[in-house]
Order: sequence, then structure tokens, then C-alpha cells
Amino acid sequence: MTHSRRHFLSTGAAAALAPYAFASHSEEVIRVGVIGCGGRGTGAIWNCLASSPMVRIVALGDVFAERVQSAAAKLANEPRSSVTPETTFSGFDAFQNVLAADVDMVILATPPHFRPEHFAAAVAAGKHVFMEKPVAVDAPGVRTVIAAAAEAKTKKLSVVSGTQRRHQQPYIAAMAQLRDGRIGDIRSANCWWNQGFLWRVDRTGNMTDTEWQMRNWLYFTWLSGDHIVEQHIHNIDVCNWAIGGPPKSATGMGGREVRTGPEWGNIFDHFAIDFEYDNDVRLTSWCRQIDGCTGKVAEEIIGTKGVLRTDGGRSIITGESPWRTKGGRNPYEQEHIDLIASITESGPYLNEGQRVAESTMTAIMGRDSAYSGKKLTWTEAINSDVRLGPDRYAFGALPVRPVSVPGS
Repeated sequence: MTHSRRHFLSTGAAAALAPYAFASHSEEVIRVGVIGCGGRGTGAIWNCLASSPMVRIVALGDVFAERVQSAAAKLANEPRSSVTPETTFSGFDAFQNVLAADVDMVILATPPHFRPEHFAAAVAAGKHVFMEKPVAVDAPGVRTVIAAAAEAKTKKLSVVSGTQRRHQQPYIAAMAQLRDGRIGDIRSANCWWNQGFLWRVDRTGNMTDTEWQMRNWLYFTWLSGDHIVEQHIHNIDVCNWAIGGPPKSATGMGGREVRTGPEWGNIFDHFAIDFEYDNDVRLTSWCRQIDGCTGKVAEEIIGTKGVLRTDGGRSIITGESPWRTKGGRNPYEQEHIDLIASITESGPYLNEGQRVAESTMTAIMGRDSAYSGKKLTWTEAINSDVRLGPDRYAFGALPVRPVSVPGS
């Protein structure tokens, strides 16, 4: 059964954030289906379970059967799981089967390419949604997400995205300080996600092109959007939040300096983007995935009276009126707490669909500017008809798109 938000409020929603006192026979539960059972999907399962005693995991789906089986095995002794063989699904249509199951909410954690279709289908089916970031890899996908977010609003469906800094105490407190004028007028900003290499799965003899690319989805633009979109969106989203974005243009550069072999797909290993906002505010964005280099994951907002620096667990303002804070609950759990509160109406209604779509599009605009070597305006970028990925999904031959060459 699918409960309304008002139903939860009238049947004990105040217990949503209370210490666990869950009765396994209770019907006052939020039944959750999971679409995408890889590392982030399984992590989100435990974050969701930790957020509220009302949560029950009831259905699992993934393209790969062994991932579904692994997630189900991990839930075997979890009293708030009622997953059965009949509610585990694999294949490219697994998302449809999860949505057809008896679920109130879904977690969307597949590679980002699939997010627009899955999100639109979830909203059409009347489900509340937690969706990982980014929410698309191209402009057509972003437009799909924005339209589905608008539909979710008319249906009063709650939507939260995996940009967890929006739910993290040091960031929330810092933004309140900015709105109160502690650093004066914002003039510029910087953000970084610089780190080393990430995991990679070697190709075996029986892997088709499609399977190999999907198991290494980080390294193919059609699946991940490139690391500026898949990872650096966190920092870009913080800057959009602070400045009041999105920006009106991007001029970018980047390349493939170290990860040059075919095993690394077709993405770049470094980017540098100049984003221009209204009122001549500029954001300089750096991201890199190269071993042996200086790492940094942080944001910096520069105002006429001070500077705000944030780096995950703390926020610091220097200048005329110094300030600092740190701490707060695990943000990966807090975003689910906030979503459950929205569903049950014990907290404010949340629909983050358009906002995360705009931050996703900001990163896509920066990527496409770097790929092409040309300045892009927001209007040009968001109205692009270039769609990444195959027209249909099947395990078989799938040529790799050539690495982009700026200026060509």
C-alpha cells in the first residue's frame, strides 16, 4: 500500500526521530525499495534504516543479479527487512519491478545515466524518492528531472538528493551566517575536489562491452558524466547554494594527462572551470584524480568583509567578524532523517529535484566547455539536445566514444 504524507502524520509519525521502538508487526511503516545495489546503494540502505524505526526495506533491484543477492544476504538478519526472492529483481527492467512492488519510497542509486528515467518513473508511480547525485549526465536528462520534480510537487511527493552537505550542520549554519551578512557581499568563490585514483575493475574474457563499461561506470562519460559531474558536484552545489546560482556561463579547460590507457574509459583526469554568475561574481572550480598530487576537498566563499571556508566537518569565517562551527550528525543519515520527516509531515516538505538538477547542469556545462574548449552560456548548455549513451540497453557490443579533444 502507498500511504499519503497525511496518513503518516495521523498514525504516529512523531516517533520517526525517536529512539528505536519498532514493532515488526506494525503497519505504520515506510516501505522502501532500492534500485541500484552497488556500494552507494547498499550504503544508503543502512543510512535509511538508521534514520527512522518506521523504515522497512522490502524490495531490491539491480542490473547485476549478484549485487541484488549480496544486498539481500546482508539484510537476511535485519528485522526491518522483508525482502524475499519474490521482491528481488535483476536486469535493465529491475527498476520497473521494484516500482511495481508494494513500496512507498525508493532509493535510486544506479549509475547516474539511468537517474532521469528512474526518477520520472518513480514520480509517475507516486513514490517518494531519495536519489543519489548527480541526477543526469546530459542536458536532456536534466530537463527530464526538472519536469519530474515539478510533477512530484503537484503530487506532494517528497524528494531528497544525495548532496549531503545540504543536510550537514556546519554547512547549514555557515549559510545562515552568509545570509546575515557576516562576510558582506559575495565577490568570488573557489572550490576543489582533488584526489588520487579510484577503484577499477579489470576486464575478463567473458565480459561484453556493456558489462565492462557498467562495472567501470566511473570512467565512461555516458554513465557517470565524468568526475566533475559525478564527484565535484558536491563542491559546485555548495557554491551555487552560497552565491544563489546557477551561473550564467562557463569557460573550462581540462584533459587526460595520466590516465591515458583504454582501461580508464574516456573521461578526463583534471578540470579547471571559470563560472560566471550575476553581479560579476566568479567561481573558480578545480577537480583532479591523479595519484601523487596535493589533495584538497573544500569550498571558499570570498566576501567584502570576510572569507568563509568549508571542508566537510567544519566551517570557518575569517575577517571582520570571525566565526566557526563543526560537528553534527552523520550527514548520510541526516539526509534520510530529513526525507522521512518530510514524508511524515513531522518536518518541512522537501523537494530537492530542481535544485540538484541545476547543480548537475552546472557541472555538465563546465565539463562540456572543457571538452570543447569553448565558452558556454547556461541557455546554450541546458537546451542542448546531445544525449549520451545507447538508444537501448542490452549486454553486447558497445563502442567507446572517443576521448574529447578541445578545439577539434
